[in-house]
Amino acid sequence: MEVCRIVKRFLTQASAAALMLLLSVSTAAASEADLVLPDMGSVSFLGGVSGRTLLMVGLVISFVGVAFGLVTFVKLRNLPVHRSMRDISELIYETCKTYLITQGKFILLLELFIGAVMVIYFGWLKGMPTDRVATIVAFSLIGIAGSYGVAWFGIRINTYANSRAAFASLRGKPFPVYAIPLQAGISIGTLLISVELAIMLSILLFVPRDYAGPCFIGFAIGESLGAAALRIAGGIFTKIADIGADLMKIVFNIDEDDARNPGVIADCTGDNAGDSVGPTADGFETYGVTGVALIVFIMLAITPLYLPSGVTMKTATEAQRAAAQAAAAPDQVKLLVWIFVMRVLMVITSVVAYAINERVAKAKYEQADVMDFEKPLTSLVWLTSIISVAMTYIASVLLIRDLGDGTLWWKLATIITCGTLAGAIIPELVKIFTSTNSSHVKEVVACSREGGASLNILSGLTAGNFSAFWMGLVIAGLMGIAYFVAISGAVGNGVGSLEHLMIAPAVFAFGLVAFGFLGMGPVTIAVDSYGPVADNAQSVFELSTIASQPNARREVNDEFGFDPDFERGKHFLEENDGAGNTFKATAKPVLIGTAVVGATTLIFSIIMLLTDGMSDKVAMFNLSLLYPPFLLGLITGGAVIYWFTGASTQAVVTGAYRAVEFIKANIRLDSAAKSASIEDSKRVVAICTKYAQRGMFNIFLAVFFITLAFACLNEYFFIGYLISIAIFGLYQAIFMANAGGAWDNAKKIVEVNLREKGTPLHAATVVGDTVGDPFKDTSSVALNPIIKFTTLFGLLAVELAIEIDPTWRLLWAAVLFVVALVFVWRSFYAMRIATK
Repeated sequence: MEVCRIVKRFLTQASAAALMLLLSVSTAAASEADLVLPDMGSVSFLGGVSGRTLLMVGLVISFVGVAFGLVTFVKLRNLPVHRSMRDISELIYETCKTYLITQGKFILLLELFIGAVMVIYFGWLKGMPTDRVATIVAFSLIGIAGSYGVAWFGIRINTYANSRAAFASLRGKPFPVYAIPLQAGISIGTLLISVELAIMLSILLFVPRDYAGPCFIGFAIGESLGAAALRIAGGIFTKIADIGADLMKIVFNIDEDDARNPGVIADCTGDNAGDSVGPTADGFETYGVTGVALIVFIMLAITPLYLPSGVTMKTATEAQRAAAQAAAAPDQVKLLVWIFVMRVLMVITSVVAYAINERVAKAKYEQADVMDFEKPLTSLVWLTSIISVAMTYIASVLLIRDLGDGTLWWKLATIITCGTLAGAIIPELVKIFTSTNSSHVKEVVACSREGGASLNILSGLTAGNFSAFWMGLVIAGLMGIAYFVAISGAVGNGVGSLEHLMIAPAVFAFGLVAFGFLGMGPVTIAVDSYGPVADNAQSVFELSTIASQPNARREVNDEFGFDPDFERGKHFLEENDGAGNTFKATAKPVLIGTAVVGATTLIFSIIMLLTDGMSDKVAMFNLSLLYPPFLLGLITGGAVIYWFTGASTQAVVTGAYRAVEFIKANIRLDSAAKSASIEDSKRVVAICTKYAQRGMFNIFLAVFFITLAFACLNEYFFIGYLISIAIFGLYQAIFMANAGGAWDNAKKIVEVNLREKGTPLHAATVVGDTVGDPFKDTSSVALNPIIKFTTLFGLLAVELAIEIDPTWRLLWAAVLFVVALVFVWRSFYAMRIATK
């Protein structure tokens, strides 16, 4: 409630400041919100099928994908489960629900401010009709609802799956321990992508064409706001709880999920808040914003090519613009329909690959007594990638064979394939540095044995650094291949060249690489969601205390018809948690890579605005290292990334301190009770929620005002800044995520493979894991939505800034930067632990 009061008071003051800023602005220029989409039915494909009909088929498939997710949800809910485990999973869900409701109210408070700014900007400054402004705001709410809704679905199905997987382990076979978490994951992934597609296709098909642009922009802003808030707060929450629970293993020499520890329920809630809610909302936003970026780019880049020679969009008459739009429409329709058909196919290919892989895995492992949990997950990723690549070329030759000179279809398909391959190659690289089978992780264990926590931490940092090197080379290499394919044959190739269709072929190519990263979206989300279910299943087993209940064995035998094997079940759950850790780690670089590569397309949209379609030579010069503000922007972006990393970690440190303080004072190891009280567990959850909201509030508003301030300072400085946060953010995120993954699975090796719990070696790896917790699940993962939100909001901020009277512009840059520094200060010094 304290944070809510701060927000309400701040919204009143900030809205007044925003209004004063807008009063200093002169007339506005056209923007992405003014885009008029072409008629999707004006071009035929496949020998006479209109583009609109193809998109309608895609909409139907999207609804089928939603139905698949819901049917899988029901199947999981109906799986057998012992009441002791079901009760624990329901308790976890109730705390998750309380957390998510609190976050929903908080996001709506932020939306009041963002919505007020949009209304003032679009309605008053730009003079848009009331209904058009209302449309933008309404679709921003739809974007928030989408991110929030899929996140809620994720925690509900995961809390069904965790107890069902825990119970299935009692049969003494490893296969169900693998199959149930993956079933939950594919349900989330398929439903997430299908909902995203259904909304975007509905905009294309049913919203008037002159309103579609505002709808897409509003939708992207809303889902970006929702994802950023849920990802940041979730990442802080989960690591406060995780560290609080983990440190008790050292302090009291108890098991990680000892039921007497009141921090364990909060840890389980955090697994969902950070590892389910955050990634699900983040994934929803990633697919939406990448799609909007490509739509905006296609609309902005193609139309100017059909203007008369020497005429730009700024100097063209209304008649010339209309003629250019009419001439460009067929190419725009072809590319838009092709992109959305490809997105629909990703749902089909992922589900087909999952079905094939599960049939093979079931035949191989269903009756096995041991299994490597990572192997079927790895084969699923590669199988999906291979099928997706094949479908990319097939769909491209069928839909856009006649686009350009006849070679464009395979060039575009090859560029997308670079991204799709990245979605399979990057997980392989991640496993080299984070898997329980990794030599790097085994080295962390060896260092811990001889050098304790000190060498544990140093070896983990080394693994993270090396991983960033190799992954950076892979991403740059694949983008480089896309670039050379994009420019091949461009010169002297006439109308058919990619250069003719796109002013900057490499930029569009990079956007398509980001699109390709997402080419197997449901499976990428599925293997990411696998992790929190596997983690929670282990916790549910321990918290249920089923193994120590005197009548449990008889109850299971009477009610479910088998004799439970508690020891083997516990071992399988712990082993599978290691696989879950690995595949949680594999999805993180894919999402951050998408954010960075996709940001290139959004940044280029701003460049198009600033340079009048790249026709302004002076403006183009200002986008070089020879122009000091641009270079200074490149330097400044790195500073902001390091502030964000520190601020998000500070929130975890302060919250974990308070959680540990409370747990140590209230844990009752000598009492007759077998588990902590519900009231104490809820108190730990409340502590985690409090500091998660404080941290997110300060970080979000600092980012918001920094973006406005730098846009006002100098638009070319701002472009350099956006490029810088993308590049610095990429390497910081990969380094932190993989270092954290190495520490996490080093602890898992000690606990499961070596079975040395309670030893000095175990204590050393626990310390390393607690250092890695905010690395991998707070700071690194939240950089993804931060980069996208900053870039997307930058589209609006720079349009606002370039219209401000020069007399006021620097003044407002200073004022806004001072406001930003207030929240930067709050993120550190107001969050610090009081010292004597």
